[in-house]
Amino acid sequence: MKHFTRQDILQMEKIFRLNLINSCTGYKSANLLATKSKDGIENVAIFSSVIHLGSNPPLLGFILRPTTVPRNTFDNLKATQQFTVNHVGSDIMADAHHTSAKYEGTVSEFSKTNLRPHYRDSSYAPYVAAAKVQLGCRYANDYFIKENDCLLIIGQIEHLYLEPNLLEADGFISLEKAKTVTVNGLDGYALPTLLERFEYARPKP
Repeated sequence: MKHFTRQDILQMEKIFRLNLINSCTGYKSANLLATKSKDGIENVAIFSSVIHLGSNPPLLGFILRPTTVPRNTFDNLKATQQFTVNHVGSDIMADAHHTSAKYEGTVSEFSKTNLRPHYRDSSYAPYVAAAKVQLGCRYANDYFIKENDCLLIIGQIEHLYLEPNLLEADGFISLEKAKTVTVNGLDGYALPTLLERFEYARPKP
């Protein structure tokens, strides 16, 4: 097997290192986080760091890179306490990827893509109309990660919308039917196939 030490990694050319370390941990979720500023400017950006934190209460988290430069998503959700999380499907992945481009805070990514905002449940933050799974969230907390100056943002799941055919009888959401994509590294998108569902694992006698 090819072997890299920590020192090797730190001395790598930047883009090679970014691609290597962003893909070595495996497939990541692909979600569009949408917010709106106090001035009414809609923002939507792709994130590959959204994680499940708990089901009772329903919580999720995501990582924000250092806020030493403007982070419109963070500024908006802190100011309004609201944001939405929207699954990226194979039909919108090109536009979703484009939201990673660095636009000024006065420019809405919705205006630069074919993505469209959708409002429901009196939410100040927009949902992404084409997303087949949509979560309405309220900001709960943030934690500074001193090792790399990033922030872990905690969100309360207030609303969950999904197309009816995606929901199984036991509450399982069929992401395969939704054609929800995953991210490999920074710019690789994959469409997973469900291989098997297993019963809840218990110790063997």
